[in-house]
Amino acid sequence: MTQPHKILPHKILVVFGTRPEAIKLFPVIAALTADPRFTPVVCVSAQHRGMLDQVLEIAGIVPDHDLDLMKPDQTLDGLTAALLTGLGGVMDAVQPARVIVQGDTATAMAGALAAYYRKLPVDHVEAGLRSGNIYQPWPEEVNRKIIGTMASLHFAPTETAANALKREAVDPARVHVTGNTVIDALHWVTARIAADPSLASGLGELETRFAGKRIIGVTSHRRENFGGGLEAIAEAVRQIAARPDVAIIFPVHPNPNVRKVMDHALAGLDNVALIEPLDYPHFARLLSLAEIMLTDSGGVQEEAPALGKPVLVMRETTERPEGVEAGTAKLVGTETARIVTEIFTLLDDKAVYEAMARAHNPFGDGHSARRIVELLAHEIGSEA
Repeated sequence: MTQPHKILPHKILVVFGTRPEAIKLFPVIAALTADPRFTPVVCVSAQHRGMLDQVLEIAGIVPDHDLDLMKPDQTLDGLTAALLTGLGGVMDAVQPARVIVQGDTATAMAGALAAYYRKLPVDHVEAGLRSGNIYQPWPEEVNRKIIGTMASLHFAPTETAANALKREAVDPARVHVTGNTVIDALHWVTARIAADPSLASGLGELETRFAGKRIIGVTSHRRENFGGGLEAIAEAVRQIAARPDVAIIFPVHPNPNVRKVMDHALAGLDNVALIEPLDYPHFARLLSLAEIMLTDSGGVQEEAPALGKPVLVMRETTERPEGVEAGTAKLVGTETARIVTEIFTLLDDKAVYEAMARAHNPFGDGHSARRIVELLAHEIGSEA
């Protein structure tokens, strides 16, 4: 009797290199692993080494391939060249059915290009985000646009992102609104912390030190803010910290362009804690402790509203306009007086604060990764 032909799982190469990519892709890797139709193969570039490793550890991911490309003061062109050849070599060895990249990093862009050179379909998680300014955020805006020209499937987090792709003449049949996987990740890690508070107990000393104060969480690392922008942000934080009712917790990015500015302006202030970058559970804990998040990050614009925390975005534009439109986030730029005024308004006007805190988060419901895997399965099935 002839035995039925056994269909082997489809090998999916998942490529990432930074902490935000790891956070947004570990739910996808988990969903692929749980699905017998797929075998995920994980390749990390280590574009960010230590910050990446923190997420890999908490998510229980051991990469199959680690390029370990992080170098001090690395140029974008040097990094891109190393990524392109390194990721290409992994693809030649793995021979995947498809490649998944996420977001807007040099790793994602080079991964998509290396896949294209091998005629491998590349699928883009968090597709379609656009600010409309190629230098804001820089170089991420162009990285996303490059990936969008060659992606097979575009997993857009929102209708706004999907519509941006369609305006660029992407085939609407290739665009799917899935929500953002960062909400999946945040739900997962908050549940882990609830079950085991020790995972995020490292902020306990600061919680005691700042008891009774209104905590503002700050993150700042955008390349386009290097120099004068970061100096203005630091001065704003210094002025905000002068309020006796406020405390600021500021995980400082390891980039020397950020650290030297913040250390010079803020070190030694009683109401400011300049701390090392947080692992993911502790960052989730900071989000829960903070009354307001002040950031130039992309991901925080999505994460904080999921916990009902207003976000002031220290940028002139955002590729996540949905948050601004929904009222969960507000663009405040990098001018010191504007930042201070906006923070004080939220602190002193309860109605303004509640309007932002209670606004609907447009970025997802925590089931995005499962949708992505089902769409991949449908796509592969239609190719068979």
